[in-house]
Amino acid sequence: MPVLRQRAKTASTEKGEATERGPRARTRRLMLQSATALMQSGATPSVSEVAEAAGVSRATAYRYFPSQAVLVHAVVDEALGPILDWKTDESDTRARVKDLLASSMPRINEFEATFKAALKLSLDQWARRQVGTLGAEPQFTRGHRVDLLMRATRPMADTLSRAQRLRLSQALSLIFGVELIIVLRDIWGLAAAEAEAVAQWAALALVNAAEAEAAGEKKPR
Repeated sequence: MPVLRQRAKTASTEKGEATERGPRARTRRLMLQSATALMQSGATPSVSEVAEAAGVSRATAYRYFPSQAVLVHAVVDEALGPILDWKTDESDTRARVKDLLASSMPRINEFEATFKAALKLSLDQWARRQVGTLGAEPQFTRGHRVDLLMRATRPMADTLSRAQRLRLSQALSLIFGVELIIVLRDIWGLAAAEAEAVAQWAALALVNAAEAEAAGEKKPR
């Protein structure tokens, strides 16, 4: 999905600024801005609520965003912004993970309310799915961190097995994202810089543990 998203973004850019200034682009941008404002205030708006806030008809709104899940996904992508395009020339996994956390956490903190609103939708859908009331409503999916963390651990592809690298990326995902804010800032009361420092320390410990495990398995018995 991230590759497809990047290709779509590139294709959109290649069409020129005229497309961005077209009426459809302006309407979509207005709706995204309205949805972002609502989510930054702590709400998880429906398509109808965004239509009202943006001053467009519900029929028009649903043509752009046919479901709440599609709408929230678009807002999350906008909030993530440069995080989705994260790249690094670092050849060491430790440096890559450090850079990813350092470059991502300010943006995650800035749009904390938006990411929490999206998480709320995900949890709400899970609860409704358990009791059978979700119906045919499209599922809101999350997973950007999978691609980002696999990208960060790529230098260890030659030293870790596929399973080991996957497990390391999965472990790192526990300290990357809005969940980090919930645990370290909401529960522990840490400041943003303190939370990032803890995340950096934990990330380094996980990378070191994975590397030590792989080295131990290669030692002659």
